[in-house]
Amino acid sequence: MTLLDVKDLRVSFGETRAVDGLSFSLERGRVLGLVGESGCGKSVTSLAVMGLLNGATTSGEIWFDGQELLGSDRRAVRRLRGDRLAMIFQDPLSSLNPYYPVGFQIAEAYRAHRRTSRKQARATVVRMLDRVGIPEAERRARDYPHQFSGGMRQRVMIAMALCLEPELIIADEPTTALDVTVQAQILALLDTLRAEYGTAVLLITHDLGVVAGTADEVVVMYGGRAVERGEVHALFEDPREPYTRRLLAAVPRIDRPVPDRLETL
Repeated sequence: MTLLDVKDLRVSFGETRAVDGLSFSLERGRVLGLVGESGCGKSVTSLAVMGLLNGATTSGEIWFDGQELLGSDRRAVRRLRGDRLAMIFQDPLSSLNPYYPVGFQIAEAYRAHRRTSRKQARATVVRMLDRVGIPEAERRARDYPHQFSGGMRQRVMIAMALCLEPELIIADEPTTALDVTVQAQILALLDTLRAEYGTAVLLITHDLGVVAGTADEVVVMYGGRAVERGEVHALFEDPREPYTRRLLAAVPRIDRPVPDRLETL
């Protein structure tokens, strides 16, 4: 069953068209990879879905579980955001408030949508921090963002996103700037939680390796448009568009011979 349906989305900033007629759909419990080079419109698309664009001209349709978001009242979208729609932002350090402990920030997001006591909210926060693999969760909930490593901050963002058990998570470059070991841990965590909660995931990345190991389907973007879409294995095995083939050719492969010019270095 389709959960998210984007139809002919167009987003402009003045004379600059960031997204130009993009359409795709995402079913419940599935992972859709939105890939492409920097500047192709991936993050702008995610912000449009979340209703977080300011100063932009937006047209088209964004349907979430039968509700059209672009034409909805801002308050109605706000009630969905964080509750049924959640987002993991690209840079957790800039997304978290440096003046408040991480536990307070997660609890604040939780209590904005649930009528509960501070004590109950804190218990939920500790449970979620423990669930995403942060050791000594009760103590660490009192720590500030700068006291966490990059991977741990990303886990805090995931805990915040999952706190209300949303139906859709938009993960915008969730493994950017993380070393490969932490990347693998974060992706495994997302996959485990998706299986546990049945959450749909819109995974935004330029890393085709991440998509190959995580997504069910892929939409390839170029210049604000979708140039190709398909099941992940079929698309990787037989890309139809020249741009997709160039993207795949740019991925480092350990099974390829080393070029002569590198052997001389």
